[in-house]
Amino acid sequence: DHRDLHLSLRRQRQMCIRDSNEPIYGLWVTLESPSITEMAVSLGMDWVLIDAEHGHLDWKDISAHISAAMRSDTVIIVRIAERSTALSKRALDIGADGIMIPWMESMEEVQKAVSDCNYPPEGRRGIGGERATAWGQCLKEHTAEANENVLVIPMIESIDAVPNVANMCKVDGVEIFFFGPADFSSTAGFRGQWEGPGIAEKILELKNIIKDSGKYCGVVSTSNQNLTDRLDQGFQMLAIGTDGGLMLRSLHESLKKVNRDRSAATSLDPMDAVSYTHLTLPTKA
Repeated sequence: DHRDLHLSLRRQRQMCIRDSNEPIYGLWVTLESPSITEMAVSLGMDWVLIDAEHGHLDWKDISAHISAAMRSDTVIIVRIAERSTALSKRALDIGADGIMIPWMESMEEVQKAVSDCNYPPEGRRGIGGERATAWGQCLKEHTAEANENVLVIPMIESIDAVPNVANMCKVDGVEIFFFGPADFSSTAGFRGQWEGPGIAEKILELKNIIKDSGKYCGVVSTSNQNLTDRLDQGFQMLAIGTDGGLMLRSLHESLKKVNRDRSAATSLDPMDAVSYTHLTLPTKA
């Protein structure tokens, strides 16, 4: 049955949380190894996002992460570098279940993002014979149901989007909006802060506008406490963290136990690194 080759489309329906307000939890992936995604899948995580906006992941890495989640209940999303028909259709062709688009600021931009991810006549996504169509074996079946099920997730990370959020929510084909607090803070003049003065309150205000429109909201948590705080605030799509961030949090906790924790250097020059006392092993007599 062709549907056995397209579990991703059925996973969309689970992901979109249309029938309940239960939160969905995911992992934000920035590192190369597809084993990271396999670990998330083995733990039954609802979604994994592959970050192709920042960092060094290439298309071979992205494809490997997507393959690691195939035929599982974990939804795979790719955050592309910018709104682009070419980038969107390429990620979807190799099997991504959805696209996250950074820096959406207007209703028109969101409409274009949806069009990027939909086959004609509704959109402008080209039809490719890649993994999404079982390498061309299921062109008719896949294209018949893909538009209904693809996830298109705009990111709100600019104060210029604030007056437009209510209209952005009116765009058909969008279920979830995701916040980027660091860039949101930067555009408000608080560069380098996750949530600068007044930003936390503004994000919660926008979250309420989005939820009142019948849509859902997501955000990345920065700690275990922040994760539960975001849940209490009413966010429904929650990243427990980034893979690199979670690893660093664990490393710091372990190093503190043996008094070997340190701050990271802000320079690539080893002479600028924060010094610490190395353990000295006793010499033999």
